[in-house]
Parts: sequence; structure tokens; C-alpha cells
Amino acid sequence: MESRYSHFIDLNDYPVAWWNKVIKLGAEIYAHPQRYIQACAGKIMATLFYEPSTRTQMSFQSAMIRLGGSIIGFDNPMSSSVSKGENLKDTTKVVSSYSDILIIRHPMAGSAKAAALSADCPVVNAGDGGHLHPTQTLTDLLTLHMEKKRLDHLTIGLCGDLLYGRTVHSLCKALSCYPGNRFVLISTPELRMPKYIIKMLAASGCEYREEASLDDAIGELDVLYMTRIQRERFASEKEYLAQKDIYCLTPDKMLHAKSDLAVLHPLPRVDEIAVAVDDDQRALYFKQAQYGMYIRMALIMTLLESKNTQPLLHGKEQPALCCRNAKCISSCETYLPSRFIEKDGRIRCEYCEERAETIDSI
Repeated sequence: MESRYSHFIDLNDYPVAWWNKVIKLGAEIYAHPQRYIQACAGKIMATLFYEPSTRTQMSFQSAMIRLGGSIIGFDNPMSSSVSKGENLKDTTKVVSSYSDILIIRHPMAGSAKAAALSADCPVVNAGDGGHLHPTQTLTDLLTLHMEKKRLDHLTIGLCGDLLYGRTVHSLCKALSCYPGNRFVLISTPELRMPKYIIKMLAASGCEYREEASLDDAIGELDVLYMTRIQRERFASEKEYLAQKDIYCLTPDKMLHAKSDLAVLHPLPRVDEIAVAVDDDQRALYFKQAQYGMYIRMALIMTLLESKNTQPLLHGKEQPALCCRNAKCISSCETYLPSRFIEKDGRIRCEYCEERAETIDSI
């Protein structure tokens, strides 16, 4: 299905040169915000937030306001016609006809791509369940560009929940596209990085190793990306409690780190970074959140100024197959075309990238 608009569903839909262009614009806006206060005057941004968000929602809203635009939308689907049973297609179709750009956050994987199929304006993925969160990755890249002055030849430590953390998966994939980057994957055996990310790093020629101890790794790192252990990902409270306190960044650990270490975190934090670390000049997670507003300003401007006629769906329609993922948007929005692609030697759902099953096997 073709679209007249340039959507932002997955960072990997665009080449690295495009990423760099958006990052450069974000840095320019950060340095000279007054030049852009009317860049989106007369434009309307719609925000459809089907699940709670603080930083992502407010940074998008602040971005549009600072560009001189206006905002409509909802942050609670129960206050909209969704509560009456309206499907995603109808909501998207109507709201996009009122707006110039639409931002969607939804708990179901593949929801942003599904919304873009019927939208009458550019759609931005602000998080689709545990699948993708591409504007967070752009935020991380701008932060490193501003604070480390480069995106290459870095030693990056990723610590905590590497199994379920969509932010670390996306950041690994993005930074593997820049030369000379090296990765230290710090986690327990139960929360180690998924095999497909390991294979991707190996295929990219990136040096990497898996490590159980933050103490043993911290001294070699240029970047430390901390993540919270996510209670909602565990089958039982007992399993969660067994993992949650294993990694905590403290002032004592920071004594062994480089003087120019950049400590990042996508937030919210629970107890994986001690509050006492906040006063360390190397703690950049609050500044990282601020950079998120500037990169979203750059993204909004870029999408509103560009045109794209590329198809959103590339796979074949295969009615005999279904997605095995109960949290895929195709499981509840049953009108969506049943599309599958070949990836990593497997047939995968084009919305959420999970493996397919035949109808007969269910």
C-alpha cells in the first residue's frame, strides 16, 4: 500500500545519512531555538496516546508549541470514541483529517504502521508496545552527538534488562551502523541480549562481549546506558525480585569510571541509579530527556517538509498465515491485510516482526 506521506515508523526505514541530517538539525535548533519559533506556524499536531507516557508525550507537545504550532488529541483513550469500540483505522482516518502530523503511542506492536495505512498526514511512532521506540533512539543519538561529539569509535556499555528493553535493542542496531563502536553487554544470564541482536552485531563486524559485572566493565566505557528491570515483563513477583537489585549505579562505582563517561537512561528510573549519582556531571539522563524535545522538533520539521511515495507494506498477503504474537495489532484490528515478509530466514509478520504460524496449527 502506497502513501503520499513520509512516515516515521522505524528508524531503519531510513538510511544513516538521513539520521545524520535530522541529528544535525536537532543540534542546530538546540543552539539557535529562536530561529525556529514560527517554523510550524499554522500547523496542527495530533497526539493519540493509548497508554501512559510522560516524557515522550510532553516532549512532542513542547516541540510543536516551540515551533509555533498547535496540538489536539488525547492521552486517555477512555475519554475518546475508542471507549465506544471505535477501531484504530477510523480514529486515525478522522483525526488525521484534522491535523498535519499525527503522533501515536499504543500498547500493541505494529500499531503505528497500521495507523499509517489509513492516515491523511505523516504518522510518527512514539512507541508501539515492546516493538519499537524510534524517537528514543534518535534522542540517544543526539545526546551522544552533543556530549561526546561523535557517534563512532565508542565503547558502549548497556546494563540491566537487555532481554526485554526495546531501547537497548534499537540503540545497538543504530550504533552498529557507525564505524569502530564496541559493545559491552552487562546483564544476568536470565536477561541477556536476544540472539538476533548478537547475530546482528557479529554480522556488522562490531566487537562485543557479554559481562555479568558492572564493576568489572565500568572503567573501560565511554558510554553507560542503564535500564530498569521491568516488573511487568516477569511471570511472577519472585522472579522480578530476584533480578531487580542486581545492578545499581552508585557514586562508589562512578569512582572507577572515566572522567568523561556519559551515563544515559531512557527513564523512568526506579532504583538502578542511586539518586546521589544525579549530582555527578557525567549523569546526563535528565539532559538526555531535554535533547529529546529538540530532536522531535527536528523530526516534525523534516517530515512536514518531505514527500514520500514508498509503499508501507512490502510483504505478500497470505491469508493462510497468522501472527503468533497476541500483542500484535493484527490480532485485534482484524480488517488489516494479512502481510508477511521473509526476514532472518523466517516468515515474519510485517507489523510486529514475530514469526508466523499456519492457520491449521492454531
